[in-house]
Amino acid sequence: MQKHAVIYGASGFVGSGLAGMLAEDGFEVTGVSRNGTGKVAGVSRWVKPDAVDFAGCGIVVNLAGSPIDQRWTEENKREFHESRIGVTEDIIKRIAALPEGERPQVLLNASAVGIYGDRGDEILDEASAAGEGYLADLCDAWEKSADRATPLGVRVIKFRTGVVLGKGGQAYEKLISVFKMGIGGRLGDGQQWMPWIHVEDLRRAMVFCIGSEAAQGPVNGTAPEPERNIDLTRKLAKAVRRWVFLPVPGFALKLALGGFGGALLAGQRAVPAKLETLGFTFRFRKLENALEELTR
Repeated sequence: MQKHAVIYGASGFVGSGLAGMLAEDGFEVTGVSRNGTGKVAGVSRWVKPDAVDFAGCGIVVNLAGSPIDQRWTEENKREFHESRIGVTEDIIKRIAALPEGERPQVLLNASAVGIYGDRGDEILDEASAAGEGYLADLCDAWEKSADRATPLGVRVIKFRTGVVLGKGGQAYEKLISVFKMGIGGRLGDGQQWMPWIHVEDLRRAMVFCIGSEAAQGPVNGTAPEPERNIDLTRKLAKAVRRWVFLPVPGFALKLALGGFGGALLAGQRAVPAKLETLGFTFRFRKLENALEELTR
């Protein structure tokens, strides 16, 4: 494999640490940013999206995508689509323009467990079908765009991530600030499953899959033991030594956040069957261990 990686989203929460890991593994890393500049450990050069050249590149990592945790207005939906499907389609176009022997060997493309929709207590592995709803449709279209690289001779890995916990990460920082203020509580009835993963394990799993020829197709980027929202709430409150406050009613979430509020009430009991079959070792299998490390 050619030891050159191009990362879209290299300055993001997951991508910034991933760049360093790949650099330590001997890869020269190019970061893609809107203004063609950045400052991330492990990235040796930066380019704008319209100046990307995959010639001599072994790996393309696409972590681009505007934040989904906002109201799903029509304008925002267009941005969700363009920053995911639009960017992925541009990547495929650039790969296809290269002679067959000069194309990247691997495309690791972001996705999310939202592709499964709201599935109750059903255990969801990578063989599970896509679900229903706006978020499921968005993720499904995202993955189908990435799949277009397969006929071009590229090994495609689609990482379906859950809630990523890590210092500096949007999800963790929002959760921790709410609980430290003493106003944290379950969402709705709290019975919905919340697949989570420590950011260190997520980055390690991505590097692991890049190096494993058997890793292809969908990969659940989640810890082996997902938690119900009510249990995650209690464990997080205990970790920061705060009482669990009043629950947030489902109707209030939908009223305040629209479609995204509804997504917070949906659950996916997703498990990383493929990662475990391939032999990946999690450092944080249990939520308690992850929270202990994060709140230390």
